[in-house]
Amino acid sequence: MKKRILLSLLGLLLIIGILAGIKGLQIFKMTGGKDRFIPPPETVTTAQAQQDSWETTLPAVGSLEAVQGVSVSAELPGKVTSLDFTSGALIKKGDLLLRQNTSSEEAQLQAAEAEAALARLNFERLRLLVETNAVSRAAYDDAEAKVKQAIAQAETIRAAIAKKTIRAPFSGRLGIRLVNLGQILKEGEPIVSLQSLDSIFINFMLPQQELARIRPGLPVRITCDALPGQTVTGRITALNPQADSATRNVRVQATAANRGERLRPGMFATVAVALPGKNQVLAIPATAVLPAPYGDSVFVVAEKKDEKTGRPALAVRQQFIRLGERRGDFVAVTSGLETGATVVSSGVFKLRNGQSVVVDNALNQKFSLDPKPDNS
Repeated sequence: MKKRILLSLLGLLLIIGILAGIKGLQIFKMTGGKDRFIPPPETVTTAQAQQDSWETTLPAVGSLEAVQGVSVSAELPGKVTSLDFTSGALIKKGDLLLRQNTSSEEAQLQAAEAEAALARLNFERLRLLVETNAVSRAAYDDAEAKVKQAIAQAETIRAAIAKKTIRAPFSGRLGIRLVNLGQILKEGEPIVSLQSLDSIFINFMLPQQELARIRPGLPVRITCDALPGQTVTGRITALNPQADSATRNVRVQATAANRGERLRPGMFATVAVALPGKNQVLAIPATAVLPAPYGDSVFVVAEKKDEKTGRPALAVRQQFIRLGERRGDFVAVTSGLETGATVVSSGVFKLRNGQSVVVDNALNQKFSLDPKPDNS
Protein backbone atom coordinates (compact mmCIF):
# COMPACT_ATOMS: atom_id res chain seq x y z
CA MET A 1 0.00 0.00 0.00
CA LYS A 2 2.75 2.41 0.92
CA LYS A 3 4.65 1.47 -2.21
CA ARG A 4 1.62 2.30 -4.39
CA ILE A 5 1.23 5.72 -2.77
CA LEU A 6 4.91 6.44 -3.25
CA LEU A 7 4.72 5.55 -6.95
CA SER A 8 1.68 7.80 -7.38
CA LEU A 9 3.51 10.72 -5.81
CA LEU A 10 6.54 10.17 -8.00
CA GLY A 11 4.33 10.04 -11.09
CA LEU A 12 2.59 13.27 -10.08
CA LEU A 13 5.91 15.01 -9.51
CA LEU A 14 7.14 13.81 -12.91
CA ILE A 15 4.06 15.25 -14.66
CA ILE A 16 4.47 18.57 -12.83
CA GLY A 17 8.14 18.71 -13.80
CA ILE A 18 7.36 18.03 -17.48
CA LEU A 19 4.68 20.77 -17.55
CA ALA A 20 6.99 23.22 -15.80
CA GLY A 21 9.75 22.49 -18.27
CA ILE A 22 7.49 23.01 -21.28
CA LYS A 23 6.18 26.32 -19.87
CA GLY A 24 9.67 27.48 -19.01
CA LEU A 25 10.84 26.70 -22.54
CA GLN A 26 7.96 28.74 -23.99
CA ILE A 27 8.75 31.70 -21.75
CA PHE A 28 12.42 31.47 -22.68
CA LYS A 29 11.61 31.54 -26.38
CA MET A 30 9.33 34.53 -25.93
CA THR A 31 11.81 36.55 -23.88
CA GLY A 32 14.72 35.55 -26.00
CA GLY A 33 13.01 36.63 -29.24
CA LYS A 34 11.60 39.96 -28.17
CA ASP A 35 14.60 41.82 -29.52
CA ARG A 36 14.15 40.24 -32.93
CA PHE A 37 10.37 40.92 -33.08
CA ILE A 38 9.37 43.47 -35.73
CA PRO A 39 5.77 44.73 -35.60
CA PRO A 40 3.82 44.61 -38.87
CA PRO A 41 3.46 47.85 -40.87
CA GLU A 42 0.58 50.14 -39.88
CA THR A 43 -1.88 51.13 -42.62
CA VAL A 44 -2.28 54.92 -42.81
CA THR A 45 -3.70 57.67 -45.02
CA THR A 46 -1.57 60.62 -46.10
CA ALA A 47 -1.77 64.19 -47.34
CA GLN A 48 0.76 66.67 -48.67
CA ALA A 49 1.67 69.98 -47.08
CA GLN A 50 0.75 72.56 -49.73
CA GLN A 51 1.05 76.31 -50.11
CA ASP A 52 -2.29 78.11 -50.17
CA SER A 53 -3.67 81.65 -50.15
CA TRP A 54 -5.97 82.35 -47.23
CA GLU A 55 -8.13 85.39 -46.79
CA THR A 56 -7.45 87.15 -43.50
CA THR A 57 -10.55 87.56 -41.36
CA LEU A 58 -11.31 88.93 -37.92
CA PRO A 59 -13.93 86.83 -36.11
CA ALA A 60 -16.40 88.36 -33.69
CA VAL A 61 -19.73 87.76 -32.03
CA GLY A 62 -22.43 90.32 -32.70
CA SER A 63 -26.10 91.11 -32.19
CA LEU A 64 -28.64 92.36 -34.70
CA GLU A 65 -30.41 95.68 -34.38
CA ALA A 66 -33.03 97.37 -36.56
CA VAL A 67 -31.91 100.36 -38.62
CA GLN A 68 -35.05 102.04 -37.35
CA GLY A 69 -36.97 100.58 -34.45
CA VAL A 70 -39.27 102.10 -31.88
CA SER A 71 -41.98 101.20 -29.43
CA VAL A 72 -44.91 103.40 -30.47
CA SER A 73 -46.35 104.96 -27.31
CA ALA A 74 -49.14 107.28 -26.26
CA GLU A 75 -48.02 110.90 -25.92
CA LEU A 76 -51.12 111.95 -23.96
CA PRO A 77 -53.45 110.04 -21.64
CA GLY A 78 -56.79 109.07 -23.10
CA LYS A 79 -59.29 106.34 -23.96
CA VAL A 80 -58.75 104.16 -27.03
CA THR A 81 -61.70 104.64 -29.39
CA SER A 82 -60.30 103.06 -32.57
CA LEU A 83 -57.65 100.46 -33.42
CA ASP A 84 -56.66 100.69 -37.07
CA PHE A 85 -53.81 98.19 -37.35
CA THR A 86 -53.23 94.43 -37.27
CA SER A 87 -50.42 92.76 -35.33
CA GLY A 88 -47.51 91.83 -37.58
CA ALA A 89 -48.72 93.95 -40.51
CA LEU A 90 -46.43 95.81 -42.89
CA ILE A 91 -47.30 99.52 -42.85
CA LYS A 92 -46.13 102.72 -44.48
CA LYS A 93 -45.11 106.02 -42.95
CA GLY A 94 -48.16 108.05 -41.88
CA ASP A 95 -50.59 105.11 -41.71
CA LEU A 96 -53.16 105.44 -38.93
CA LEU A 97 -52.55 103.14 -35.97
CA LEU A 98 -54.85 104.27 -33.16
CA ARG A 99 -57.29 106.99 -32.17
CA GLN A 100 -57.95 108.24 -28.65
CA ASN A 101 -61.07 110.00 -27.44
CA THR A 102 -60.82 113.65 -28.58
CA SER A 103 -64.43 114.82 -28.01
CA SER A 104 -63.34 117.28 -25.31
CA GLU A 105 -60.54 118.69 -27.45
CA GLU A 106 -62.83 119.02 -30.49
CA ALA A 107 -65.33 121.05 -28.44
CA GLN A 108 -62.53 123.25 -27.14
CA LEU A 109 -61.28 123.67 -30.70
CA GLN A 110 -64.65 125.01 -31.89
CA ALA A 111 -64.64 127.60 -29.12
CA ALA A 112 -61.03 128.55 -29.84
CA GLU A 113 -61.72 128.91 -33.56
CA ALA A 114 -64.72 131.14 -32.79
CA GLU A 115 -62.60 133.33 -30.54
CA ALA A 116 -59.92 133.52 -33.22
CA ALA A 117 -62.50 134.54 -35.85
CA LEU A 118 -63.92 137.26 -33.58
CA ALA A 119 -60.44 138.55 -32.73
CA ARG A 120 -59.60 138.67 -36.44
CA LEU A 121 -62.77 140.72 -37.22
CA ASN A 122 -62.03 143.18 -34.41
CA PHE A 123 -58.48 143.51 -35.64
CA GLU A 124 -59.63 144.24 -39.20
CA ARG A 125 -62.01 146.96 -37.94
CA LEU A 126 -59.27 148.59 -35.87
CA ARG A 127 -56.86 148.39 -38.82
CA LEU A 128 -59.21 150.57 -40.87
CA LEU A 129 -59.76 152.98 -37.99
CA VAL A 130 -56.12 153.38 -37.10
CA GLU A 131 -55.42 154.59 -40.65
CA THR A 132 -57.74 157.56 -39.99
CA ASN A 133 -56.40 158.03 -36.47
CA ALA A 134 -59.86 157.18 -35.04
CA VAL A 135 -58.28 154.78 -32.49
CA SER A 136 -54.96 154.73 -30.77
CA ARG A 137 -52.01 152.69 -31.94
CA ALA A 138 -52.00 150.88 -28.58
CA ALA A 139 -55.57 149.59 -29.16
CA TYR A 140 -54.50 148.36 -32.60
CA ASP A 141 -51.49 146.50 -31.18
CA ASP A 142 -53.64 144.96 -28.44
CA ALA A 143 -56.12 143.67 -31.04
CA GLU A 144 -53.28 142.19 -33.12
CA ALA A 145 -51.91 140.37 -30.05
CA LYS A 146 -55.35 138.93 -29.26
CA VAL A 147 -55.60 137.54 -32.80
CA LYS A 148 -52.25 135.79 -32.44
CA GLN A 149 -53.18 134.44 -29.00
CA ALA A 150 -56.50 133.07 -30.29
CA ILE A 151 -54.80 131.41 -33.26
CA ALA A 152 -52.11 129.90 -31.00
CA GLN A 153 -54.78 128.54 -28.63
CA ALA A 154 -56.55 126.85 -31.53
CA GLU A 155 -53.25 125.40 -32.82
CA THR A 156 -52.48 123.99 -29.33
CA ILE A 157 -55.80 122.14 -29.29
CA ARG A 158 -55.22 120.86 -32.84
CA ALA A 159 -51.80 119.56 -31.76
CA ALA A 160 -53.40 117.70 -28.83
CA ILE A 161 -55.92 116.11 -31.22
CA ALA A 162 -53.07 115.14 -33.58
CA LYS A 163 -51.14 113.54 -30.70
CA LYS A 164 -54.19 111.44 -29.87
CA THR A 165 -54.39 110.35 -33.49
CA ILE A 166 -51.32 108.10 -33.56
CA ARG A 167 -49.70 107.36 -36.93
CA ALA A 168 -46.66 105.34 -38.03
CA PRO A 169 -43.49 107.47 -37.82
CA PHE A 170 -41.81 105.39 -40.57
CA SER A 171 -42.45 102.38 -42.77
CA GLY A 172 -41.85 98.97 -41.27
CA ARG A 173 -43.27 95.84 -39.69
CA LEU A 174 -45.53 96.02 -36.65
CA GLY A 175 -45.18 93.77 -33.64
CA ILE A 176 -47.87 92.35 -31.39
CA ARG A 177 -50.60 94.74 -30.23
CA LEU A 178 -50.24 95.71 -26.55
CA VAL A 179 -53.52 97.66 -26.05
CA ASN A 180 -57.23 96.99 -26.41
CA LEU A 181 -60.24 98.96 -27.55
CA GLY A 182 -61.66 101.05 -24.71
CA GLN A 183 -58.47 100.92 -22.68
CA ILE A 184 -57.41 104.08 -20.82
CA LEU A 185 -53.85 104.81 -21.87
CA LYS A 186 -51.35 106.59 -19.68
CA GLU A 187 -48.75 108.99 -20.97
CA GLY A 188 -45.86 106.99 -22.46
CA GLU A 189 -47.69 103.64 -22.35
CA PRO A 190 -46.48 101.37 -25.20
CA ILE A 191 -48.93 100.49 -27.97
CA VAL A 192 -47.00 98.37 -30.47
CA SER A 193 -43.42 97.78 -31.65
CA LEU A 194 -42.46 99.07 -35.09
CA GLN A 195 -39.27 97.85 -36.79
CA SER A 196 -37.84 98.69 -40.20
CA LEU A 197 -36.39 95.40 -41.50
CA ASP A 198 -35.31 96.18 -45.08
CA SER A 199 -31.76 96.61 -43.79
CA ILE A 200 -30.31 95.61 -40.45
CA PHE A 201 -27.42 96.67 -38.22
CA ILE A 202 -24.88 94.18 -36.86
CA ASN A 203 -23.12 95.45 -33.75
CA PHE A 204 -19.97 93.69 -32.55
CA MET A 205 -16.75 94.38 -30.64
CA LEU A 206 -13.13 94.09 -31.80
CA PRO A 207 -9.93 94.42 -29.72
CA GLN A 208 -8.25 97.81 -29.80
CA GLN A 209 -5.12 96.37 -31.46
CA GLU A 210 -7.21 95.54 -34.54
CA LEU A 211 -8.41 99.13 -34.97
CA ALA A 212 -5.59 99.99 -37.37
CA ARG A 213 -6.68 97.22 -39.76
CA ILE A 214 -10.37 98.01 -40.03
CA ARG A 215 -12.20 100.90 -41.63
CA PRO A 216 -15.70 101.70 -42.95
CA GLY A 217 -16.46 99.90 -46.19
CA LEU A 218 -14.74 96.59 -45.40
CA PRO A 219 -16.95 93.58 -46.19
CA VAL A 220 -18.33 91.39 -43.42
CA ARG A 221 -19.94 87.95 -43.51
CA ILE A 222 -22.72 87.15 -41.08
CA THR A 223 -23.95 83.69 -40.13
CA CYS A 224 -26.87 83.01 -37.84
CA ASP A 225 -28.65 79.97 -36.45
CA ALA A 226 -31.84 81.29 -38.02
CA LEU A 227 -30.25 80.78 -41.48
CA PRO A 228 -28.41 77.44 -41.28
CA GLY A 229 -25.91 76.98 -44.08
CA GLN A 230 -26.39 80.55 -45.39
CA THR A 231 -24.16 83.60 -45.23
CA VAL A 232 -25.35 87.20 -45.35
CA THR A 233 -22.88 89.81 -46.59
CA GLY A 234 -22.67 93.42 -45.50
CA ARG A 235 -20.19 96.24 -44.96
CA ILE A 236 -18.81 98.16 -42.00
CA THR A 237 -20.62 101.49 -41.79
CA ALA A 238 -19.46 102.99 -38.49
CA LEU A 239 -16.76 102.74 -35.82
CA ASN A 240 -17.33 103.98 -32.30
CA PRO A 241 -14.85 106.83 -31.63
CA GLN A 242 -14.42 105.65 -28.03
CA ALA A 243 -13.11 102.30 -26.77
CA ASP A 244 -14.71 100.51 -23.85
CA SER A 245 -12.60 101.35 -20.80
CA ALA A 246 -13.39 98.00 -19.15
CA THR A 247 -12.63 95.62 -22.05
CA ARG A 248 -10.47 97.87 -24.30
CA ASN A 249 -12.66 96.83 -27.22
CA VAL A 250 -14.06 99.08 -29.93
CA ARG A 251 -17.68 98.82 -31.00
CA VAL A 252 -18.14 98.33 -34.74
CA GLN A 253 -21.38 98.53 -36.70
CA ALA A 254 -22.05 96.90 -40.06
CA THR A 255 -25.11 97.15 -42.27
CA ALA A 256 -26.53 94.33 -44.38
CA ALA A 257 -29.55 93.95 -46.65
CA ASN A 258 -32.26 91.84 -45.03
CA ARG A 259 -34.06 90.21 -47.93
CA GLY A 260 -37.25 88.52 -46.89
CA GLU A 261 -36.88 89.91 -43.35
CA ARG A 262 -35.13 86.68 -42.36
CA LEU A 263 -33.02 88.42 -39.73
CA ARG A 264 -34.70 90.04 -36.75
CA PRO A 265 -33.45 92.55 -34.16
CA GLY A 266 -32.08 90.95 -31.01
CA MET A 267 -30.72 87.84 -32.75
CA PHE A 268 -27.24 86.50 -32.06
CA ALA A 269 -24.85 86.30 -35.04
CA THR A 270 -21.29 85.29 -35.87
CA VAL A 271 -19.35 87.92 -37.79
CA ALA A 272 -16.20 87.66 -39.91
CA VAL A 273 -14.55 90.89 -41.13
CA ALA A 274 -12.67 90.28 -44.39
CA LEU A 275 -9.40 92.22 -44.44
CA PRO A 276 -7.79 93.26 -47.75
CA GLY A 277 -5.09 91.00 -49.18
CA LYS A 278 -4.36 87.30 -48.71
CA ASN A 279 -1.71 85.43 -46.74
CA GLN A 280 0.44 82.63 -48.14
CA VAL A 281 0.31 79.67 -45.73
CA LEU A 282 1.56 76.10 -45.59
CA ALA A 283 -1.61 74.09 -44.93
CA ILE A 284 -2.07 70.54 -43.68
CA PRO A 285 -5.18 68.68 -42.48
CA ALA A 286 -5.92 69.36 -38.82
CA THR A 287 -6.27 65.60 -38.25
CA ALA A 288 -2.56 65.19 -39.07
CA VAL A 289 -1.53 67.05 -35.91
CA LEU A 290 -0.68 65.12 -32.76
CA PRO A 291 -1.19 67.57 -29.87
CA ALA A 292 0.89 67.23 -26.73
CA PRO A 293 1.74 69.41 -23.72
CA TYR A 294 5.36 69.72 -24.86
CA GLY A 295 4.52 70.64 -28.47
CA ASP A 296 2.50 69.73 -31.53
CA SER A 297 3.91 67.27 -34.03
CA VAL A 298 3.17 65.41 -37.27
CA PHE A 299 4.41 62.13 -38.68
CA VAL A 300 6.26 62.59 -41.97
CA VAL A 301 6.29 59.58 -44.30
CA ALA A 302 9.74 58.77 -45.74
CA GLU A 303 11.46 55.83 -47.43
CA LYS A 304 13.76 53.40 -45.61
CA LYS A 305 15.19 49.91 -46.23
CA ASP A 306 13.34 46.88 -44.93
CA GLU A 307 15.44 45.18 -42.22
CA LYS A 308 14.50 41.69 -43.43
CA THR A 309 14.51 41.98 -47.22
CA GLY A 310 16.61 45.10 -47.74
CA ARG A 311 14.01 46.48 -50.11
CA PRO A 312 12.74 50.06 -49.94
CA ALA A 313 9.85 50.54 -47.50
CA LEU A 314 7.96 53.40 -45.84
CA ALA A 315 8.37 54.60 -42.28
CA VAL A 316 7.25 57.63 -40.31
CA ARG A 317 9.37 60.29 -38.65
CA GLN A 318 7.90 62.43 -35.89
CA GLN A 319 8.39 66.12 -36.66
CA PHE A 320 7.60 68.92 -34.21
CA ILE A 321 5.94 71.99 -35.73
CA ARG A 322 4.42 75.37 -34.86
CA LEU A 323 0.81 76.00 -35.82
CA GLY A 324 -0.96 79.17 -36.94
CA GLU A 325 -4.52 79.93 -37.96
CA ARG A 326 -7.07 77.18 -38.41
CA ARG A 327 -9.48 77.30 -41.35
CA GLY A 328 -12.12 74.61 -41.87
CA ASP A 329 -10.45 71.17 -41.99
CA PHE A 330 -6.97 72.69 -42.38
CA VAL A 331 -4.42 74.31 -40.10
CA ALA A 332 -1.51 76.54 -41.10
CA VAL A 333 2.06 75.51 -40.22
CA THR A 334 4.33 78.44 -39.42
CA SER A 335 7.56 76.45 -38.93
CA GLY A 336 8.96 72.91 -38.76
CA LEU A 337 7.65 71.54 -42.06
CA GLU A 338 8.59 71.92 -45.72
CA THR A 339 6.30 72.37 -48.70
CA GLY A 340 5.40 69.07 -50.36
CA ALA A 341 6.13 66.91 -47.31
CA THR A 342 3.87 63.86 -47.02
CA VAL A 343 2.27 63.59 -43.59
CA VAL A 344 -0.02 61.00 -42.04
CA SER A 345 -3.53 62.47 -42.14
CA SER A 346 -5.37 60.13 -39.77
CA GLY A 347 -4.66 57.77 -36.89
CA VAL A 348 -1.55 59.63 -35.73
CA PHE A 349 -2.20 58.74 -32.08
CA LYS A 350 -1.31 55.06 -32.72
CA LEU A 351 2.07 55.73 -34.40
CA ARG A 352 5.57 55.95 -32.98
CA ASN A 353 8.77 57.40 -34.40
CA GLY A 354 10.41 55.11 -36.99
CA GLN A 355 7.42 52.78 -37.34
CA SER A 356 6.88 51.07 -40.71
CA VAL A 357 3.68 52.01 -42.51
CA VAL A 358 1.68 51.13 -45.59
CA VAL A 359 -0.16 53.96 -47.37
CA ASP A 360 -3.78 53.33 -48.42
CA ASN A 361 -5.64 56.50 -49.43
CA ALA A 362 -8.72 54.68 -50.70
CA LEU A 363 -10.62 55.68 -47.55
CA ASN A 364 -9.00 59.09 -47.15
CA GLN A 365 -11.55 61.76 -46.25
CA LYS A 366 -12.08 64.91 -48.29
CA PHE A 367 -10.73 68.01 -46.57
CA SER A 368 -12.30 71.41 -47.21
CA LEU A 369 -11.78 75.03 -46.14
CA ASP A 370 -15.56 75.36 -45.80
CA PRO A 371 -16.84 72.01 -44.55
CA LYS A 372 -20.56 71.36 -44.36
CA PRO A 373 -21.22 68.24 -42.25
CA ASP A 374 -24.30 66.25 -43.19
CA ASN A 375 -25.65 66.29 -39.65
CA SER A 376 -25.24 70.04 -39.11
